[in-house]
Amino acid sequence: MDSGAKVKPDPRRSLPSVDRLLAQLAAHRAELSDWALGAGARWALSEAREHLAQLAPTQRAACIAALPERALSEARRVARAHPVCVVNATGIVLHTNLGRAPLAEGAALELARAARRYVDLEIDLASGARRSRSAAVEEKLRLASGAAGALVVNNNAAALLLLLAALARGREVIVSRGELVEIGGAFRIPEIAEAAGVRLVEVGTTNRTHVDDYERAIGPETALLLKVHRSNFELRGFVSEAPLPELASLGRARGLPVVEDLGSAALVDLSALGFPAESYAPARLAAGADLVCFSGDKLLGGPQAGIVLGRDAESTSRLARHPLARALRVDKLTLAALDWTLAAHLRGTAVHEVPALRALLAPVQTLERRARELAERLRAALPREARVGVEEERGFAGGGSLPGFALAAWVVTIRAPGGAERLARRLRLATPPVLARVRDANVLLDVRTLLEGDEKALETAVREALR
Repeated sequence: MDSGAKVKPDPRRSLPSVDRLLAQLAAHRAELSDWALGAGARWALSEAREHLAQLAPTQRAACIAALPERALSEARRVARAHPVCVVNATGIVLHTNLGRAPLAEGAALELARAARRYVDLEIDLASGARRSRSAAVEEKLRLASGAAGALVVNNNAAALLLLLAALARGREVIVSRGELVEIGGAFRIPEIAEAAGVRLVEVGTTNRTHVDDYERAIGPETALLLKVHRSNFELRGFVSEAPLPELASLGRARGLPVVEDLGSAALVDLSALGFPAESYAPARLAAGADLVCFSGDKLLGGPQAGIVLGRDAESTSRLARHPLARALRVDKLTLAALDWTLAAHLRGTAVHEVPALRALLAPVQTLERRARELAERLRAALPREARVGVEEERGFAGGGSLPGFALAAWVVTIRAPGGAERLARRLRLATPPVLARVRDANVLLDVRTLLEGDEKALETAVREALR
């Protein structure tokens, strides 16, 4: 070995220690807690260690000099409250990425009250005995739907999992191939069935399934007939599916329960207003389903929950007795918000008080007026280079609800220097963040999903983004 050979120094040795970097951030301790500053400093140093050796010697000094700024940026990110309230200008009322249905003010107040106080969650105040935590909510569900049985769990995927596990574990469930859907978060019906311990028997084809297909597949191991709503897509053209009344008639004749996973359903009949008839859960029970399940935070307009309605009380009681039911139960906050939401349905005021229903049913004339008023304010506030317009559009409920059912919508369009993607990104980084749609070279602001007070925040965000 050449004793005169020089060993290249490791550039990472020039990095400061965590304590030294924190000392440079001391001025921000009034703004940020020590834990956030510490997390930011460690992240910035870790990133620098990973990349410093790959940089040219002339770039390393700049990398080290930027450490305090990068550490501070990361500290602010991790310290930020989550989830962050945003302005939804997408027009998608049940936007899964934005938390689906916003709660009504009354429901939010009840949730906050339950959060701050001890509550009679599992105690009967008259007798002092223990009781079911969801009994009161399930009573309101029965009253609002006309169902004989009701059960609440923590989401609709959990409701389906419990239904299959309780009624068909170790046996066969017959389902159409055209209904083996994938729901949000890459959860698929076959995988839920596998987790529940049932064997799916697929019948029909992707586009056409008939009642006869179910009948031929029934055997000694058949436990139930399953119908799944195609909540995220629709089939058109040469298609056919087994009508629920016919499937229910087959189930009764063969002594098999018929379960329908609606995905999303309402307890208000909106069919007279043009909404699909199958979105009304009580009608599905009336059409012959023995059990239906759906989400609480979609068309119902309440908190995240999975709701099961049954034609008889024993069917849902059987689910409640299953060991999985405890693992899937809801907490006091969900119960408080759901209870208020169901009470609004029973009062007949849900279409006015529940934000999701109010937005979905907003008159198109009101939407046009709001869009034109917002456009006028933006024109007065924005630079001349930004072109502001108003257009008629089509919107959708979102959240796996009402696929293919379009809503008449009105949007404000903005075409700005730098392009639509740049403006949309700057709006997402605003305070509060604004979520909008992009179409061609325009940013679209749909007024349907703007809540009270959102217009002012949106105007400020757009003005700042175009500075």
